Amino acid sequence: MSHQLTLDQIRRAPKVLLHDHLDGGLRPATVVELADAAGYTRLPTRDPAELGAWFEAAADSGSLERYLETFSHTVGVMQTREALTRVAAECAEDLAADGVVYAEVRFAPEQHLEAGLLLEEVIEAVLEGFRVGQERAAAHGRSIRVGTLLTAMRHAARSQEIAELAVRYRDVGVVGFDIAGAEAGHPPTRHLDAFEYLRRENAHFTIHAGEAFGLPSIWEALQWCGADRLGHGVRIVDDIEVSDGKARLGRLAAYVRDKRVPLEMCPSSNIQTGAAASIEEHPIGLLRDLRFRVTVNTDNRLQSGTTLSAEFAKLAEAFGYGWDDLEWFSVNAMKSAFLPFDERLALINGQIKPGFARLKWATE
Repeated sequence: MSHQLTLDQIRRAPKVLLHDHLDGGLRPATVVELADAAGYTRLPTRDPAELGAWFEAAADSGSLERYLETFSHTVGVMQTREALTRVAAECAEDLAADGVVYAEVRFAPEQHLEAGLLLEEVIEAVLEGFRVGQERAAAHGRSIRVGTLLTAMRHAARSQEIAELAVRYRDVGVVGFDIAGAEAGHPPTRHLDAFEYLRRENAHFTIHAGEAFGLPSIWEALQWCGADRLGHGVRIVDDIEVSDGKARLGRLAAYVRDKRVPLEMCPSSNIQTGAAASIEEHPIGLLRDLRFRVTVNTDNRLQSGTTLSAEFAKLAEAFGYGWDDLEWFSVNAMKSAFLPFDERLALINGQIKPGFARLKWATE
């Protein structure tokens, strides 16, 4: 029935997003306006439509340098309290307009200090933005809740400090911790003190692993660091052997499936970074068939020119997914969110399942 699912129908589905970068989701027009306000002169163009196209082309170029350059521009215009609050508010509004009912949006506070802000001021500005954005969405009849993940950069040395801030702000909107950045040469075990601290504090964290680097990255994230979820995790397929239509799981892949470790998969982004060859060949198809705890995410909406609805639409077309599949992904994501159990259950039973039931009834 997937051929009947249109992008507009999918947009009305109550969706859950776990892996979305704040500095990868700006509106092109906002980038231009913030650049003007900050005197930032390095943008490749000041025309919003052209700028949006440039971000996508640079991210699609196959050049990691060009891909990373795109973030120098977005982070470059996110250095004041006003800019951070605006970007966060618009993020919440844009996700709500796409039918997202719960999102965890991550950002690295240490990347927003160039204009003199303190780490605490960066965090508070973003939290304020999400509050404003949620209120604006509600005023338009759209319910969304946004939790924040504080990210530390794996090539830097501030992970302990960021982890302590994640714990400090966990009762006012910060729901977890993350590390990001180049995997190769920067193993997560370098930040073991931060992860051990978070575990002692009963805090939640995810680790970017198994995207650019393979199984050792996933193994370290889980068995040394104790990650609750894996950011991307696509390379877990390297531990799965398919022969004559039957899959044989290696020890690590079996552990990930048995333990229901959530995989934060970002199909369009994975193709841009070379972690997958195409949507049709993306490991998500096999992993869904094998019933791993797979979730669907956007990663960087600006660079990938995408939305969560668009990601679902691509998967529906590639794999023949229907409403039941999309609901399965959405419930997986809500089960895996860094919210208290009763709050996750309330969203599943109060919004996600009834929302999909209405869509199924309306399109049958």
